[in-house]
Amino acid sequence: MPDKRLPRSYGPLSELAERQHGVVSIRQLTGLLGYSRSAIAEATERGRLHRLYRGVYAVGHANISPQGECLAAVLACGRGALLSHLSAAWLWGISRFGPAPFAVTTPVPRKPRPPIRLHHSRAIAVEDRALREVVPVTSVARTLLDLAATARPSRLARFLERSEELKLFDLGPVESVLERNAGHHGAGRLRRAIALYKPPPFTRSGLERRFLDLVSEAGLPRPVSGYPELGFELDVYWPEHRFAVELDVFETHGTREAFERDRLRQEDLKLAGIEMTRITGPRLDREPAEVIERVARLLSQRQAQLPSETFHPGVAAPG
Repeated sequence: MPDKRLPRSYGPLSELAERQHGVVSIRQLTGLLGYSRSAIAEATERGRLHRLYRGVYAVGHANISPQGECLAAVLACGRGALLSHLSAAWLWGISRFGPAPFAVTTPVPRKPRPPIRLHHSRAIAVEDRALREVVPVTSVARTLLDLAATARPSRLARFLERSEELKLFDLGPVESVLERNAGHHGAGRLRRAIALYKPPPFTRSGLERRFLDLVSEAGLPRPVSGYPELGFELDVYWPEHRFAVELDVFETHGTREAFERDRLRQEDLKLAGIEMTRITGPRLDREPAEVIERVARLLSQRQAQLPSETFHPGVAAPG
């Protein structure tokens, strides 16, 4: 293994390299540290500097970290360059795959820098820029937009889920980046993917009223709200069919503890002979007809399991 310690004689260069994962640019060497071109050439010849890209060097040794490799790729692409796409997703922790091949976005067209995957965008706003582990990188919102252009819906959903798990997801900046980049190839896909993250159009009580109205409009038997059973309060319940609907609002079911508690509750109800299905606010808002049609089918299925009942979906119960 090469010695990763930088010689004391490097002085300011050593300090800069330690802050930047062992990587420096020629602009920093000449402009910030006052090195001449001949001094840089001599340091390279003697193995004090190791050329990574044109104008980018590793100091003391070439065994740099992945973060150093990310920074080197960005420095190689000039002023205003940002780590982006899957490389940015790795740096943010959204993607578990390594950052290579490195993707970099620049505000002005640049000549190709193989093996770097170079992208160009004039629409990079100040809000789209971030710094993570000393590496200039696209913001989480901009990274998600770029990923949406090529990622499969299931993978994009996982990127979003992972960003939420890491507490990096913020709906406001994502909606803002979509407004600024309506013509981006990933805009439509990302807009559809974040639908589940938008606040529900109604409160829990409003969700219940909306569901009951739809049940009534469909001519289904009238259920009971807030029905007590086994120490639980069932949101919507048909006692004669021992069938319940749980209306889920993220704010009341969004913690791990609530997740575990809800699953145990559903098991207890099933052991007591009560079937239950769950309906979320976003789903009811997005596809109300499909939700009610499936509820009707579930009630019919439940009726087949309870032959003594006289229930026919689509026919209102007697008043």
